[in-house]
Amino acid sequence: MSDLPSQPIRFVLSDMDGTLLHPDHSLSQRTIDTVRALRAAGVFFSLASGRPPKAMRQQVEALGIDVPIAGFNGGTLVNPDGSILVAHHLPAEAALVALALFTPQPDVEVWLFADGDWLRRDPGGPMAVREEHGLGYPAIVVESFEPFLDRVDKIVAASTNTQLLVELEAQLQPRVEGLAQVSRSQPVFLDVTAMKANKGEALKTLAAHLGVPLEQTAAIGDGGNDPAMFHVAGLSIAMGQAEEVVKRQASVVTGSNVDDGAAEAIERFILSAD
Repeated sequence: MSDLPSQPIRFVLSDMDGTLLHPDHSLSQRTIDTVRALRAAGVFFSLASGRPPKAMRQQVEALGIDVPIAGFNGGTLVNPDGSILVAHHLPAEAALVALALFTPQPDVEVWLFADGDWLRRDPGGPMAVREEHGLGYPAIVVESFEPFLDRVDKIVAASTNTQLLVELEAQLQPRVEGLAQVSRSQPVFLDVTAMKANKGEALKTLAAHLGVPLEQTAAIGDGGNDPAMFHVAGLSIAMGQAEEVVKRQASVVTGSNVDDGAAEAIERFILSAD
């Protein structure tokens, strides 16, 4: 863990699921009030999520966010008016390698996101039901992913067999090295995105867009895709329920999402800072 920053924080970039949101995908009033207090203090606040941007709209509205957000782990940055600021697509070569590895696995549901839509080829399983609840809209069932390979936002292997996803991550990493990012956004989701589709690049781009030095930024998260932004932020905050490997890469560790740990950290380390 690094020392706390000596400079005031002017921009906070936060993960959503497992960080700002409770397990039922809700935002607590404390979190809403804390983010609004940040904005009233002149601190920019935005979201970085593995979700498609359109599945972040409800939270953006509830939190009053008026700066660009980062969807697909940073693969797509969207302006407040819905226009695209930046988009990074997964190379077709990497997509084919990932699909070839994931598809034969009986315990894995394979999803592809393209054009901002959630696509699947099978009738769906328990993970699809969970994802639909989280995103707020259903997948589009397609016969083949092939027509979409030139514009893939993200590929996901979803499974309750978390150890299998750990093994698949280790197998896929060397096969797509230099072509794609592979990370578990949550224990049950293994995400494959473009090389620049990561939250670290998103933080750099958004900070530059807002005119904020990286030393004056903070990042909050809980998943395997969050250390990418921890490594470039002036202050990095890991959630209390995060895996140890994630916590070790943060400046500080706060409470769990159930206990509004993100709001606690913002109150303690940013709003109360001298």
